[in-house]
Amino acid sequence: MPKIAMLNQEGANVGEIELKDEIFGAEINEAAIHLVVRSQLAAKRQGTQSAKTRGEVRGGGRKIYRQKGTGNARHHGNRAPQFTHGGVVFAPKPRDYVINVPKKVRRLAIKGVLTAKVNEQEMIVLDKISLTAPKTREVAKIMKNLGVNKTALLVLAGPDETITRAAANIPGLKTAYVNTINVLDILANEKFIITQDAVQQVEEVYV
Repeated sequence: MPKIAMLNQEGANVGEIELKDEIFGAEINEAAIHLVVRSQLAAKRQGTQSAKTRGEVRGGGRKIYRQKGTGNARHHGNRAPQFTHGGVVFAPKPRDYVINVPKKVRRLAIKGVLTAKVNEQEMIVLDKISLTAPKTREVAKIMKNLGVNKTALLVLAGPDETITRAAANIPGLKTAYVNTINVLDILANEKFIITQDAVQQVEEVYV
């Protein structure tokens, strides 16, 4: 089982925590991770784009000039794509971009990115987080104690409005719960900060 140091809010080492091999020491399947990331990015697309083809553009019902004798190319109407105000070739239409990914593949991807964070020493385990008030400066001080100066994903065991409100104004810091973590958020942030209770829940959910 991989072991990782457990820190407190002051950034001091308060012990070690053993992580389950099935989740934090799993095989990193890049194909599964790539598919899940594609699926998440595709799900964010609205798919409402639309343009008119030459058959849908208003006007252009009559032939613009006779077929022969003008020296020009043969045209019927003036709504063909090469004309101003003409239709669009292969016009985009509303569509659904959803990519369905099996549950087993999603779990495989989550385990892969969690393992990668452990291997790259980008995972930080906190014994607990407690704030006296929902003050941004308190969370900012904790991040400074942990040596976090770029982006980070803070994972909590459950909803905590005090912490989420305090962390909301810190650029580059995103909060999540065990049941809302996803592959894209883990990869998009340099540090993966998680509480001890949240680690236990992750191991229960994804084992």
